[in-house]
Amino acid sequence: MVPARGPAAAAWRFDDGMMASAPARPLDGRQRPAPLATLPRGAWRGVQGLLTDIDDTLTRDGALEPAALAALQRLHAAGVPVVAITGRPLGWCRDLTAAWPVAAVVAENGAVALVRDAATGAVHTEYVQDEPTRRRHAQKLAAVAARIVAEVPGATRARDSAGRETDIAIDHGEFAQLDEARIAQVVALMRAEGLVASVSSIHVNGWIGTHDKASGADWMLQRLFGQRLADDAARWVFVGDSPNDEALFARLPHSVGVANLLRFAATLRHAPAWLAAGERGQGFAEVAATLLAQREAAAA
Repeated sequence: MVPARGPAAAAWRFDDGMMASAPARPLDGRQRPAPLATLPRGAWRGVQGLLTDIDDTLTRDGALEPAALAALQRLHAAGVPVVAITGRPLGWCRDLTAAWPVAAVVAENGAVALVRDAATGAVHTEYVQDEPTRRRHAQKLAAVAARIVAEVPGATRARDSAGRETDIAIDHGEFAQLDEARIAQVVALMRAEGLVASVSSIHVNGWIGTHDKASGADWMLQRLFGQRLADDAARWVFVGDSPNDEALFARLPHSVGVANLLRFAATLRHAPAWLAAGERGQGFAEVAATLLAQREAAAA
């Protein structure tokens, strides 16, 4: 997406390691995110694990950044479970679930999950909706995608669309470029057709159902750890980078944005509690290091 311009974006910039003055209009009644470097000692005491977005949080140009991989390995070695929650398709996520040290990957914005068996390491696929519902929705989704491509100048389906089973994705910033007006047009068309629409750093995703990243997180917390987001949110840190992470920014008190979240500062309705200094994988590595340091301090 086109980076945010003007006072709203400027108010988020770091100045000698600190955030600039608070904005005239706080997001969702909350203060702007504070620099992660200022996190108080003991603030993450009791945190059990980490939830994370993938694109532009762990990756750059679709590839896992070395700093993020090293951070995932350090978390795994320390016994900190990581669950990735992404808008990417099921097909795209299969290989990374097998290769990365994560407990599960929730794909397609909460609709489907790849879950690793702790005993055998085998990866199982689980869905929110049953197969007849998915087949019925697929017909509607295909028709909406065709309408968007026909009516919005420059709109194309994302290149990873072949791996999608429960949603559609229109590319706005990965291999194609749409300006804010055309992104808004795509969102409006999806919603007019009865779809849920969400804008990530690279795609506009549309789907049918009540699921989203927050419900996907709740599903996996219950499935893997016997927890619920409503009761156990303070036991998890969430890291994200774009507006489609807002549901989790809003619900987790220990939420962190990587620094490239700044480009969405003018449009975010729900801000994270903290902001890393680094972008993408470097920012994620900063979060991981902070969490591990907090755990070590609590154990001392």
